[in-house]
Amino acid sequence: MAFQTSAPTRIDLAGGTIDIWPLYLFHNKAQTINAAISLRAHAKIEKRDDNRILIQSKDLNQIAEFKDKTELLDSKKLRLLTLLTSWFLTNPQSNSKKSKLGLTLTTNCDSPAGAGLAGSSALAVAVSSALAQWTEWDCDPETILEIATNIEAIVIGVPTGLQDYRPAMYGGVSAIELEANGSNRVPLNVNADELERRIVLCYTGESRNSGTNNWEITKQHLDGNKIIFNHFERIRDTACRMREALERADWKTVGLAIADEWENRKQLAPGVTTNAIDNLIDKAKAAGAIGAKVCGAGGGGCLFCYAPPETVPAVQKALTSNGAELLEFTIDNQGLLSNQ
Repeated sequence: MAFQTSAPTRIDLAGGTIDIWPLYLFHNKAQTINAAISLRAHAKIEKRDDNRILIQSKDLNQIAEFKDKTELLDSKKLRLLTLLTSWFLTNPQSNSKKSKLGLTLTTNCDSPAGAGLAGSSALAVAVSSALAQWTEWDCDPETILEIATNIEAIVIGVPTGLQDYRPAMYGGVSAIELEANGSNRVPLNVNADELERRIVLCYTGESRNSGTNNWEITKQHLDGNKIIFNHFERIRDTACRMREALERADWKTVGLAIADEWENRKQLAPGVTTNAIDNLIDKAKAAGAIGAKVCGAGGGGCLFCYAPPETVPAVQKALTSNGAELLEFTIDNQGLLSNQ
């Protein structure tokens, strides 16, 4: 018996960080725009013949083993995976017999660690779905998302953004509208092939920690920093402009919106950009890119460049010539996948 799931990561096109509670409450019509991509997080649960629990991450090359579920909660190793497993195995709505069985949970992520592509969020969604099936708990997708969001916040010790989990669950290109009654995902009518052929995704070679940048920015916003507030207002406006441009296939305006978003985003905190990132973006623009920005909170990880299709090869060459690793992807319209 085995349960296998996978969930896509995402490229955050515009509006990131404003999706952290409660920042979006202070910006009317706040929204983020993102695209799910084919670099997936994978989870597999297999039955054991004993009561032990083995959790292994192939991409991190780490293993944690426990005599039973009572040891999971206090473990510091593979914290996201152990806390999710503990939660589902002790959930009163789970099948009590299944919750007492031993299991092996194996995970793997296609995206590099610390890439800024919401790999940990996609992993949390994939693992939560697999564990829900394992424990025979018939919960709806939004419940899965709430559990994944809250458990990851416990692990990193700071609030998480709401946008990262919905591409993993639903796929596609979408807007996440952020209002007082919560978040609302709106699929966008976008020619995914045309968008995809204009984006060059690369890994800078520098891993990053999203919790650090985002929490410093959040604290400054809540402390009343007017400069930070105004940058978020412009980031919100950029997301609105990009959404409209995407739906009318105004590809030049999409690129200009990406460039504008990055100019405001890198003003939010000193660590959002680095000399290496600035150099890569400068080289890409010299080769024909209209806009570029770091994925996620910044400080390293991945960046993507947006260019007319005819200049994409030159942009790719400029990036690789300066030490970046190109990542092949497609826009993923499937979202969470599961097979038993």
